[in-house]
Amino acid sequence: MALDNKQVLDTQQFKIVGTRPLRPDGIDKVTGKARFGADITAPGMLIGKVLRSPHAHARIKSIDTSAAEAIEGVHAVVTRADFANIEPGDDVFDIFDNCMAGEKALYDGHAVAAVAASSGHIAKKALKAIKIDYEVLDHVTDVDKAIDDGAPVLHEGRADESVPEGASPNIMARYEFGHGDIDAGLSEADEVIERSYRTEATHQGYIEPHACLAQMSQDGQADLWCCTQGHYMVRNTCAAIMGLDQGQLRVTASEIGGGFGGKTAVFLEPVALMLARKSSRPVKMVMTRSEVLRATGPTASSSVDIRIGMTKDGRITAGFAELRYQGGAYPGSPVEMGSMSAFAPYDLENVKTVGWDIVSNRPKQAAYRAPGAPMAAFAVESAIDELAKGLGLDPLEVRLKNAAREGTKASYGPTYPAIGLEATLRTAKDHPHWTAPLGPNQGRGVACGFWFNFGGDTCVTLNITPDGTVTVSEGNPDIGGSRASMSMMAAEELGIPYNKVRTIVADTGSLGQNEVTDGSRVTFAVGLATIEAARAAKREMCRRVAKLWDIDEDAVEWRDGAVHPTGHNAGSHDPMTLAEIAAIASNTGGPIAGHHEANPEGAGVSFATHMVDTEVDPETGAVKILRYTVFQDAGKAVHPAYVEGQFQGGATQGIGWALNEEYIYGEDGTLQNAGFLDYRIPVASDLPMIDTVILEIPNPGHPYGVRGVGETSIVPPLAAIANAVSAAAGVRMTDLPMSPPKVLKAMHDK
Repeated sequence: MALDNKQVLDTQQFKIVGTRPLRPDGIDKVTGKARFGADITAPGMLIGKVLRSPHAHARIKSIDTSAAEAIEGVHAVVTRADFANIEPGDDVFDIFDNCMAGEKALYDGHAVAAVAASSGHIAKKALKAIKIDYEVLDHVTDVDKAIDDGAPVLHEGRADESVPEGASPNIMARYEFGHGDIDAGLSEADEVIERSYRTEATHQGYIEPHACLAQMSQDGQADLWCCTQGHYMVRNTCAAIMGLDQGQLRVTASEIGGGFGGKTAVFLEPVALMLARKSSRPVKMVMTRSEVLRATGPTASSSVDIRIGMTKDGRITAGFAELRYQGGAYPGSPVEMGSMSAFAPYDLENVKTVGWDIVSNRPKQAAYRAPGAPMAAFAVESAIDELAKGLGLDPLEVRLKNAAREGTKASYGPTYPAIGLEATLRTAKDHPHWTAPLGPNQGRGVACGFWFNFGGDTCVTLNITPDGTVTVSEGNPDIGGSRASMSMMAAEELGIPYNKVRTIVADTGSLGQNEVTDGSRVTFAVGLATIEAARAAKREMCRRVAKLWDIDEDAVEWRDGAVHPTGHNAGSHDPMTLAEIAAIASNTGGPIAGHHEANPEGAGVSFATHMVDTEVDPETGAVKILRYTVFQDAGKAVHPAYVEGQFQGGATQGIGWALNEEYIYGEDGTLQNAGFLDYRIPVASDLPMIDTVILEIPNPGHPYGVRGVGETSIVPPLAAIANAVSAAAGVRMTDLPMSPPKVLKAMHDK
């Protein structure tokens, strides 16, 4: 009987996948040899700087650059007028308008002009010489106030057809998901809870600021080096803005000092290219930390209303959520994904989510690890926790009772294949953390989280060198250890040692289109393509050896890194190893390579359960994280150390989001904490050791069972920590971050 893929995955044995080899880029990074965005230089390069709006909302009446252009050492000044006329409705208009303001500056920090000069000092001097006449307009930075009657309007007529007539002009889109009858479900409940929750915008907090170097020749050919999560996206976007053919622009990704979704957007690159075109010199641009926080995408702030019903035995009878996310000054907040993921961990007969995409006078939001999902999970998981405790039920048992399983119709539509949520919950319940004693002013919280994962355009080439070593060329920047993971999967498939494989990130001129490194797609999609490319190379080597042995191709097989004869008519031949085949490749048909290009389906959804203990100081409201455990399904952990790091990293960023991090805007609409002194991300002394438990429920859509893991880990922390703090403080917290003043006030007001 033929085995299905699930049965094969359940019994598959690995030699390299699942081990913990050293990372191939580790030495260069710890010794300072690795080249990040700001390390790239070129002969004769200029330094580019950007002039940014000091106003949250202002009409740009005129710009006078003549004084700046007259300064010795200034080689180019760029404004919106230097770019081709890209109209609203064009695919890249919002990106373009965000890179260089047109009629209006839409937020504090919006780029309005740029200069390229022979030094940074001269460039700063030139910025001060640019004269801009602003008409300051009313502004709005709060997500709920943005849709009040009379709120300042950012864009006229930009709402899509999903928005009801008469709605606020700052609502850009409406989304709805679900099934069943909410009112009927609520009528079955013994307890119904209605609550509202708010989260503030937070930044990804990557240590490396955005940087790039642009160069353009007189014939229109251009090169760009930048720190990015997707250099093909950068190429396509910048070519459209600059009026170039995509083939005229080659983009090379540098090493990346953190991204977490925040480097999936374009901010400096088109400006650097225009300065390079205008000056006929290479132009290098590096953002300051203040620019990063003021002008690159944080996540959205949110306001969420929840209505959930539950029976006395813990069955959720209905769940409703209305989510309002502001995505900054342009359409495209992650409210659609928040609406899809809010109730995704649960098997519900009656469920509905409605999401509103809202604009405000803030920088355009960018992805931040499972964009939209943490805010939705914070609201839903907090309400479930409050219901369970109000009914005297075990919060983990309630989640187990309602958990989505294989065959569940998801709240956002599809039916789940094999998934691991139930396994994470059962493992959490059996873990010593769940029954460990708590002291005074301490509380324990749990929460579940979900993320989709996807495939996307992927192109991989695997080349076998004459000495039998292997090079894998892939088109996705390594932001989480993918060089090691690709090398491991290639070595596993070829049956050769890990140290015989090197994976490189190719530039846009070397491979076909590759999707951005986002959506937890790389280990799944690029891994799948790497495996298939290795299989293609194996087939070619088998074909050549069969020809050498003068036997049919089906009379040989690849096993343990070599071609072996097999079958009744194969004859007696010594196995030929990969190195032996490579050594004579020139005499058997030439170089040997494997290629694979795809947009793979079958990315497995991912679930996690987090458990956290906190202690609240009753005198100050300060929260201390005492213990943290992550339980998550990885499908198959290719490199367990990297997987653990992803689990811990998501939890750490969730701790910052829950307790300290927030964008603070003044009454004038300007950002008050545009630096790491005032925007407080967690440091080592803020954190406990974060324990991880890797579960492996194979994803049937991947040859090795892999699921993406990089994003799910940030979804549960907000709710898990809020549930723990609420238990420790004796009062339900519904507003993030739970900074000491908020917690202290809540305790005093209860």
